[in-house]
Amino acid sequence: MLNNFLKSFKSVVLSTIDENDFPFTSYAPYIKVHNKYYFYLSNMAKHSHNLKKTQKVSLFFIEDEQKTENIFARKRVVFQARVEVISKDILLYKEVLDKFEKLDNTIATLRKMSDFNLYEAEVFYGEAVFGFGKAYEIKGKNFDELIAKKATGHK
Repeated sequence: MLNNFLKSFKSVVLSTIDENDFPFTSYAPYIKVHNKYYFYLSNMAKHSHNLKKTQKVSLFFIEDEQKTENIFARKRVVFQARVEVISKDILLYKEVLDKFEKLDNTIATLRKMSDFNLYEAEVFYGEAVFGFGKAYEIKGKNFDELIAKKATGHK
């Protein structure tokens, strides 16, 4: 259920903390490699500054509201992750950008721009909701195991 849901996305909603300690939310195309999430951002993007400053991000995946059965119970997954910039001179950088390019050749142009950086997000916490009464913590070595939350407030 979790992996199928996540495979349906090509982009992720990113939430970072800005210089005034306020949340800032936008999105970025992403790719998952070796159980880590990667996104390629310009230094002009506010997220770039925020990520370099805090090395923290929330990754949010949410079901399209046009496709949901109930607007109050949209399927969603949120991960909290630590972030680092991947050096342009290591093999991983080329490997990830090559995979991005297979998804969308826009990367071929962006790779030539010196102000873009590859960010790696390593998840340390996750939660998922797949409908009413279907709330989970996401655990396991690869953060792909759903553990049902115990109902505490709904009667």
